[in-house]
Amino acid sequence: MKNIKQQLTRLTIQSSLIMILLASACDSGFEEMNKNPNAFTDPVIGSLFSYNLIRTAGSSDDNTLYPNDKLAGAMMQIFASLNPYQWTGDKYLKKAGYTDGLFNAVFGTELKENVQILTLTKDDPEMVNYYNIARIWHVYIMHRATDMYGDVPYFEAGQGYTEGIYKPKFDKQEDIYADMLKELDEAAKNLDPSKPSFGSADYLYGGDVGKWKTFAYSMMLRLGLRLTKVDLALSETWVKKAIAGGVMQSNADIAKLNHSSGGELNYYWDGRELQGGEGVPPSEEGRGYGKMAQTFVSHLKDTGDPRLPFYITLWPGNADPTLLPTSTNPADQKGLPSGYDASSIKSIIPDWTDDSYAEYSEINLHTVAHDATPSIFLSYNEVKLYLAEAALRGWDGGDPKTYYEEAVTASMKMGPLYPGSFSIPQADIDQYLADNPYTGGTFEQQMEQIHTQFWVSQFMNNMEIFANWRRTGYPKLTPTNYPGNETGGTIPRRIPYPQSEASINTENYKAAIDSQGPDLWTTRIWWDKE
Repeated sequence: MKNIKQQLTRLTIQSSLIMILLASACDSGFEEMNKNPNAFTDPVIGSLFSYNLIRTAGSSDDNTLYPNDKLAGAMMQIFASLNPYQWTGDKYLKKAGYTDGLFNAVFGTELKENVQILTLTKDDPEMVNYYNIARIWHVYIMHRATDMYGDVPYFEAGQGYTEGIYKPKFDKQEDIYADMLKELDEAAKNLDPSKPSFGSADYLYGGDVGKWKTFAYSMMLRLGLRLTKVDLALSETWVKKAIAGGVMQSNADIAKLNHSSGGELNYYWDGRELQGGEGVPPSEEGRGYGKMAQTFVSHLKDTGDPRLPFYITLWPGNADPTLLPTSTNPADQKGLPSGYDASSIKSIIPDWTDDSYAEYSEINLHTVAHDATPSIFLSYNEVKLYLAEAALRGWDGGDPKTYYEEAVTASMKMGPLYPGSFSIPQADIDQYLADNPYTGGTFEQQMEQIHTQFWVSQFMNNMEIFANWRRTGYPKLTPTNYPGNETGGTIPRRIPYPQSEASINTENYKAAIDSQGPDLWTTRIWWDKE
């Protein structure tokens, strides 16, 4: 990866230069710049895009650890904790910093550079690829926000810097989805391989417009299937359009941002935070807060999943990677029951002591939670599982079983993309598929097989797992009922807006509540129709 700190420094200098030039109408060089905008905007836009990709992948706990792990990951019974103040998701407890995080990151960080790029490139035919790639990335940014909260600012979002709109109106999710799908469709069609692109400033695809087109249609497949509960015919239309347009064909198409150990603009933020004080720091010798949940660990063990040592370990392996071969032994792994604290856990484990915590499994800090772990935005194996559902619904001519097995294989072949170059032999993959065959059955039985596999294979893409669970109901999870929880003992359907929106953007916040329903964890968003 290029030295991102140097690019950020260059961005600061170039951005300052262009702001000075734009602010001074009588500057003798202004007319020349106006006649040839690429002379100055090209390098600035490239740096803006690089920075935007990095900050969307991880700008702080706000768009990583909080929404992805402590909330979605714990609600989906992947993570569990006995600390009700640091890890709240498995207990459905409100902590404003956690629920506010993604909202603040999207509207305070992720959209800023993206909207600037869209504004600078929109009307320049030579920058058609810059513009349309930014449109695709805008959809990626916004779909996470609307899927977690429901109605959010969209059409006026991120325009404080460009248009002076500091209190944007909230838009209905139905309208947001219609526009996101339209944007993906138009952007994919308008990408032009004969025109310049971001090149090396594009850390996902190196400026390859063909790859971006594939990403756009794969995103369309993801969003099109979101509509199955609310508008089946519309869902079918968009799914078929996505498949016809061309979705991912191999792991080489994965939308990912590579990281390296280093400063905050280099490392994988989610992994870095899990290594820290609120996760499972090796210095705690197994007493860190964020353990793996019993539901998830039991499933890996019961199915003989060869991804288990890639995903999880006991703490000695995190402290010393030379111990991983023994610390990842499947028979020794234990998942922590969800929904308990250090006192109530004794109701099901009477002999529990503080030392017991060290006996429970943690995320593997040397593979999926390393500083150099790649940020995976959308994977080929995810696409294959979507195709399995599309085929099951009769929207694709393929075989659900074949797609399912290809999805499993693709997931198990992703290890070399991560630190440690973890590799699962083909024989182990074949054995897993033989031991856990796609058996067919009723529509719902097949949906359960497909989307339980989704839950397992999308590990650490936990916000997407949460969205997919709300749409499909799989995997089947037993809710917890911790005292004082926000839902009355049911798994949440969304997370609430930041209180700052109620106090600062009051009029628009109230309009959103009137439209969508109470600002509660149990209020269903538009596509999550009951």
